[in-house]
Amino acid sequence: MSLFMTILLVAAIGVLVFAFRYTWSLAKSQKNVKGELDSEIPGPVQRHAYISNPIFLTYLIFFLLLILTIIFSALAIKW
Repeated sequence: MSLFMTILLVAAIGVLVFAFRYTWSLAKSQKNVKGELDSEIPGPVQRHAYISNPIFLTYLIFFLLLILTIIFSALAIKW
């Protein structure tokens, strides 16, 4: 396996671990609310609804890495 693919694999695993831990911590904090389904949305989440969502972050990072992989493969074929 090339150095680039190893770095890409480590980065992808890091993103997955970060997203899992972040989602897990959010789920635990929601579990602590207990019974209040319509509670107030925190201020930072209201200001950054998409940035604070780990699912959107995971998709964004995945597609960025996918595009980088495609570009790398296209350049490697030309050489």
